[in-house]
This record gives sequence, C-alpha cells and structure tokens, in this order.
Amino acid sequence: MPETPQVFEAAPRSLPGQWAVVVSRYNQPITTRLLQGAVETLRQHGVAAEAIHVVWVPGAFEIPLVAQRLASSGRYRAVICLGVVIQGQTTHDRQINRAVSLQLAEIAVRTGVPVTLGVLSCYTRQQAEARAGGEKGNKGAECALVALEMAALLEQLPGDS
Repeated sequence: MPETPQVFEAAPRSLPGQWAVVVSRYNQPITTRLLQGAVETLRQHGVAAEAIHVVWVPGAFEIPLVAQRLASSGRYRAVICLGVVIQGQTTHDRQINRAVSLQLAEIAVRTGVPVTLGVLSCYTRQQAEARAGGEKGNKGAECALVALEMAALLEQLPGDS
C-alpha cells in the first residue's frame, strides 16, 4: 500500500487575536470600498469588530512602513494592505508598485505574519473601481480571505509561530 503525504491546508476562519488593515487615503473613494470589503469579510468569518484595527496612511508608498510596524508588534494575526495606484503619464506608478509589493513580501517572510497585497495597480480609474466592489469583485474582500486562510494555515505548520 503506498504511503500518502501529509497535507497541510486551511479554510479561511477566524482565530483569536487582532487583525490589522492598512489602507491608503490616496484614491480614497476606491480604497474605502476595498476597506469595506475587507472588514465585511472578516466580520462574516467571525472576527469581532473590536479585533479589527484600521490604520490610514497618506498613500500606497507609506503602507510598507506601517505594515512592518504592525507585523513586528506581535499583536496581529495578519496585516491586510489596501491601496490604489493608477497609471499616469510617467513611470511613477511602476516604481511605487514594485517598491510596495517587494517590501510587503519581505515583511511577511521576515516577521512570519501574513501580509496581504491588496494594492491595486491599474491603468484606469474604471479598472480600479471594477476591482473595488464592481464587476471584478472586491480585492479587499479577497485579501481578507487570504489573511484568514494564511493565519489558519500557519497555525498548523511546524516551526516558529
């Protein structure tokens, strides 16, 4: 009889503790909808409202610094990062997107805390709106699901917690 591998996987679920959401004020009409999606999803999965801490930052570029502080604090199950960067007439958007995404990945690996990338990188405002509760769903809600799943998965894995 062949042996079967041990498989680790988790469904999104609430765990005791606090959950952080870092959200950019830049493009606030859109980021507010991303935030609503994230909070609603956390609440639907049993996270108490008082266990959700929302931190507003000026723009997407400032998200990693705050995410680092929160993830390193040892207080949060996950850090959900939300923002919108829309392409302009220069390459500034690409520079911001690359810096933010690389830093958030590094923070997650360094701290062992799930850090989700919910910073939209779009060509147009319409594309961003479609991904913030429009026809393409809500990236904030998706990031909250990822945070819930990753926190539950990390609970199962051997090694440092």
